[in-house]
Amino acid sequence: MGKNILISALIFTVGVLAAAESEDVKAAAKKLGEQKSYSWKTTVVVPEGSQFRPGPTEGKTEKDGYTSLSMSFGDNTTEAVIKGDKGAAKMEGEWRSLADMAQDSGQPGAFMARRLQNYRTPAVEAEEISGKTKDLKKDGDAYSADLTEEGAKDLLRFRGGRRGGGGGGGGGGGAEPKNAKGSAKFWVKDGRLAKHEYKVSGTINFGGEDRDVERTTTVEIKDVGTTKIEVPEDAKKKMAGS
Repeated sequence: MGKNILISALIFTVGVLAAAESEDVKAAAKKLGEQKSYSWKTTVVVPEGSQFRPGPTEGKTEKDGYTSLSMSFGDNTTEAVIKGDKGAAKMEGEWRSLADMAQDSGQPGAFMARRLQNYRTPAVEAEEISGKTKDLKKDGDAYSADLTEEGAKDLLRFRGGRRGGGGGGGGGGGAEPKNAKGSAKFWVKDGRLAKHEYKVSGTINFGGEDRDVERTTTVEIKDVGTTKIEVPEDAKKKMAGS
């Protein structure tokens, strides 16, 4: 009886500590989101030979203001600006509103519109990811944990979703990933999120063919409080007219 009580107490204590660690990460993410402004760089690493090989994304955001992005894929770079539910992207040398691009059914414009409409800034993304972990533990200035199966599935899917930030990577549209697993790590400095990383792997069906997917996404925060955003007038006009 005494041994069972002791085991139960230990399990309870571990659960309480893990919950506390999760709240620490969420608080650090919220503290970042409360800053006047910040910048970040997102990098995505995939295995050699992968068909989908995104380049880095450079981002800037201002509290209750604009979020600007520079996203590269191969030799192409796309500039974009988001504010609230509106946004614009410069594609083929011309600024277009997200509402306009969304009409390009099956075309790159529609793909980009979905991606931007669902983009999450690092503060939002990190808080969401921390809620998809299990047994989050602190190690020095970092917190790490495995992802839940559902959490790994969600991060494997195409993130065309809601607002927030950084962390791209391909997925399989509405396909249900199989054998999904992953891990997440969060670095905190002065009580504020400084960096986060998540690794996911699994199998996704593309056009009737199962393919193994593996991806490591790293988001590094910089220039907190000193970041400035200059929005091109053409972009503002497109956003105002959408």
